[in-house]
Amino acid sequence: MNRLRLQLTGVLLLSFSLLFSSYAIPKQKKILVFSKTAGFRHTAAIQAGKAGLLALGRQHKFGVDTTESAAVFTPENLKQYAAVVFLCTTGNVLNDEQQKAFEQFIHNGGGYVGLHSAADTEYDWPWFGGLNGAYFKSHPRQQEAVFNIVDSTNIATAHLPTVWKRFDELYNFKWIGTDLHVLITIDENTYTGGGNGDDHPMAWYHEYDGGRGFYTALGHDNKSWEDPLYVQHVLGGIHYVMGANPQVKSRSIAFNR
Repeated sequence: MNRLRLQLTGVLLLSFSLLFSSYAIPKQKKILVFSKTAGFRHTAAIQAGKAGLLALGRQHKFGVDTTESAAVFTPENLKQYAAVVFLCTTGNVLNDEQQKAFEQFIHNGGGYVGLHSAADTEYDWPWFGGLNGAYFKSHPRQQEAVFNIVDSTNIATAHLPTVWKRFDELYNFKWIGTDLHVLITIDENTYTGGGNGDDHPMAWYHEYDGGRGFYTALGHDNKSWEDPLYVQHVLGGIHYVMGANPQVKSRSIAFNR
């Protein structure tokens, strides 16, 4: 019985490897996790997010640096990274020179991941709004809602149930870009306080100014980082912005944390 179990495990691992070989990230890539705040601070989400992203890097063989210092946004320093993650940033976090360095990084093919309140960042920098894909407007009380997976072939959503019930802080947006490939929408009929109507996106990706961007509005607190579905959602976004093919051949996938 034990031998049979080992044989079956080996077959499953081989199948898993073949399935994901089409979008495995190159070896030794590195991301920068930036969590500076100049407004509201999601302390629990930032602490858990740093730990979660470091763990993902160790497991999936990419480097992870974390910082709250905007001084690292120089052209020379950013060259070492494949992508930058804005982890629950808020407010004006980069000065003019740092903004130029980040624009150059994206223009040269870099990747960007925005998590939750990244949409509540740099309102006076329209280029960043375009990269993130939307600007935050408001949110009702935290509550459960139904999220609809509108693209179930993407590496950030293929593991999710088509109808995903989830408790979170539910964002409304004052501006939403028009070039987005939407992955998840929220059904405003399933909660109170929605502000974007029938077409209310909550996660998306797109190519932007030479690079790639991914954003998810989910992830208000540490509980998200205890949810394997959310963690895999973020990991898929990281894979995409680091150069992976966004499409998968099967929905029956799972990144184990």
